[in-house]
Amino acid sequence: MTALPPRAPERPVPAVLAVVLRGADVLLVQRANPPDAGLWGFPGGKIDAGETLHAAALRELREETGVEAAAPRVLTAVDVLEHDATGALRWHFVLIAVRCTWVSGTPVAADDALDARWVPLESLGQPGLPLSRDVARIAREAAARA
Repeated sequence: MTALPPRAPERPVPAVLAVVLRGADVLLVQRANPPDAGLWGFPGGKIDAGETLHAAALRELREETGVEAAAPRVLTAVDVLEHDATGALRWHFVLIAVRCTWVSGTPVAADDALDARWVPLESLGQPGLPLSRDVARIAREAAARA
Protein backbone atom coordinates (compact mmCIF):
# COMPACT_ATOMS: atom_id res chain seq x y z
CA MET A 1 0.00 0.00 0.00
CA THR A 2 1.31 3.45 -0.92
CA ALA A 3 1.87 5.82 1.98
CA LEU A 4 -0.16 8.98 1.91
CA PRO A 5 1.80 12.22 1.58
CA PRO A 6 2.22 14.24 4.76
CA ARG A 7 -0.78 16.43 5.43
CA ALA A 8 -0.32 20.08 4.55
CA PRO A 9 -0.62 22.56 7.42
CA GLU A 10 -4.06 24.01 7.94
CA ARG A 11 -2.64 27.42 8.86
CA PRO A 12 0.73 29.14 9.14
CA VAL A 13 2.81 28.44 12.25
CA PRO A 14 3.95 31.60 14.08
CA ALA A 15 7.55 31.58 15.26
CA VAL A 16 10.15 34.10 16.42
CA LEU A 17 13.74 34.90 15.54
CA ALA A 18 15.97 36.48 18.20
CA VAL A 19 18.18 38.97 16.34
CA VAL A 20 20.94 39.74 18.85
CA LEU A 21 23.65 42.29 18.14
CA ARG A 22 26.75 42.93 20.20
CA GLY A 23 28.83 45.72 18.72
CA ALA A 24 29.55 44.82 15.08
CA ASP A 25 28.65 41.14 15.60
CA VAL A 26 25.40 39.20 15.32
CA LEU A 27 24.61 35.96 17.16
CA LEU A 28 23.90 33.02 14.84
CA VAL A 29 23.21 29.34 15.38
CA GLN A 30 23.67 26.43 13.03
CA ARG A 31 20.30 24.71 12.77
CA ALA A 32 20.15 20.99 13.59
CA ASN A 33 16.60 20.35 12.31
CA PRO A 34 14.49 21.20 9.27
CA PRO A 35 13.70 23.62 7.99
CA ASP A 36 17.21 24.84 7.21
CA ALA A 37 19.16 22.02 8.90
CA GLY A 38 22.89 22.80 8.60
CA LEU A 39 22.34 26.45 7.73
CA TRP A 40 23.17 29.40 9.96
CA GLY A 41 20.42 31.66 11.22
CA PHE A 42 19.06 33.41 14.24
CA PRO A 43 18.08 31.52 17.39
CA GLY A 44 14.33 31.03 17.40
CA GLY A 45 11.36 28.76 17.28
CA LYS A 46 7.64 28.37 17.70
CA ILE A 47 5.66 30.63 19.99
CA ASP A 48 3.91 28.82 22.84
CA ALA A 49 0.22 29.47 23.47
CA GLY A 50 -0.16 32.46 25.77
CA GLU A 51 3.43 33.59 25.22
CA THR A 52 4.23 37.07 23.89
CA LEU A 53 6.53 37.55 20.91
CA HIS A 54 9.19 39.11 23.11
CA ALA A 55 9.01 36.38 25.76
CA ALA A 56 9.21 33.68 23.07
CA ALA A 57 12.28 35.28 21.49
CA LEU A 58 14.08 35.51 24.85
CA ARG A 59 13.13 31.93 25.79
CA GLU A 60 14.32 30.49 22.47
CA LEU A 61 17.54 32.52 22.71
CA ARG A 62 18.22 31.20 26.21
CA GLU A 63 17.34 27.58 25.27
CA GLU A 64 19.51 27.51 22.13
CA THR A 65 22.52 29.55 23.28
CA GLY A 66 22.40 30.34 27.02
CA VAL A 67 22.64 34.05 26.17
CA GLU A 68 20.52 36.59 28.07
CA ALA A 69 19.13 39.65 26.31
CA ALA A 70 16.44 42.30 26.36
CA ALA A 71 13.87 42.35 23.55
CA PRO A 72 12.90 45.94 22.83
CA ARG A 73 11.04 45.65 19.50
CA VAL A 74 9.85 43.70 16.48
CA LEU A 75 11.86 44.30 13.29
CA THR A 76 10.01 42.49 10.54
CA ALA A 77 8.23 39.28 9.58
CA VAL A 78 9.13 36.72 6.90
CA ASP A 79 7.07 33.93 5.35
CA VAL A 80 8.85 30.58 4.95
CA LEU A 81 6.99 28.26 2.61
CA GLU A 82 8.30 24.79 1.78
CA HIS A 83 6.84 22.71 -1.04
CA ASP A 84 7.49 19.07 -1.91
CA ALA A 85 8.51 17.81 -5.36
CA THR A 86 4.88 17.81 -6.51
CA GLY A 87 4.40 21.44 -5.49
CA ALA A 88 2.22 20.62 -2.48
CA LEU A 89 2.71 22.79 0.57
CA ARG A 90 4.83 20.97 3.16
CA TRP A 91 4.93 23.73 5.78
CA HIS A 92 4.38 27.46 6.25
CA PHE A 93 6.05 29.41 9.05
CA VAL A 94 5.62 33.12 9.74
CA LEU A 95 8.92 34.16 11.32
CA ILE A 96 8.75 37.33 13.40
CA ALA A 97 12.19 38.88 13.87
CA VAL A 98 12.57 40.47 17.31
CA ARG A 99 15.50 42.87 17.80
CA CYS A 100 17.33 41.87 20.98
CA THR A 101 20.08 43.59 22.92
CA TRP A 102 22.77 41.36 24.42
CA VAL A 103 22.91 41.50 28.22
CA SER A 104 25.19 38.60 29.21
CA GLY A 105 26.45 35.15 28.37
CA THR A 106 28.77 33.37 26.00
CA PRO A 107 26.91 31.44 23.29
CA VAL A 108 26.93 27.65 23.73
CA ALA A 109 24.94 25.51 21.31
CA ALA A 110 22.07 23.69 23.00
CA ASP A 111 18.55 22.45 22.26
CA ASP A 112 18.27 22.20 18.45
CA ALA A 113 21.42 24.19 17.59
CA LEU A 114 24.57 22.42 16.36
CA ASP A 115 26.78 25.45 16.94
CA ALA A 116 26.40 29.04 18.17
CA ARG A 117 28.72 31.98 17.71
CA TRP A 118 29.14 35.69 17.23
CA VAL A 119 29.63 36.50 13.56
CA PRO A 120 30.90 39.84 12.24
CA LEU A 121 28.15 41.61 10.30
CA GLU A 122 30.63 42.36 7.52
CA SER A 123 31.22 38.62 6.92
CA LEU A 124 27.55 37.76 6.30
CA GLY A 125 27.03 36.46 2.80
CA GLN A 126 30.65 35.40 2.30
CA PRO A 127 31.50 31.81 1.27
CA GLY A 128 31.92 29.30 4.07
CA LEU A 129 28.94 30.38 6.14
CA PRO A 130 25.74 29.09 4.49
CA LEU A 131 22.88 31.27 5.74
CA SER A 132 19.16 30.75 5.96
CA ARG A 133 17.11 33.01 3.75
CA ASP A 134 17.04 36.72 4.69
CA VAL A 135 19.55 36.41 7.57
CA ALA A 136 22.04 38.94 6.14
CA ARG A 137 19.28 41.40 5.24
CA ILE A 138 17.58 41.19 8.65
CA ALA A 139 20.90 41.47 10.54
CA ARG A 140 21.84 44.59 8.58
CA GLU A 141 18.38 46.06 9.12
CA ALA A 142 18.76 45.47 12.87
CA ALA A 143 22.19 47.13 12.87
CA ALA A 144 20.87 50.13 10.94
CA ARG A 145 18.09 50.61 13.51
CA ALA A 146 20.39 50.18 16.53
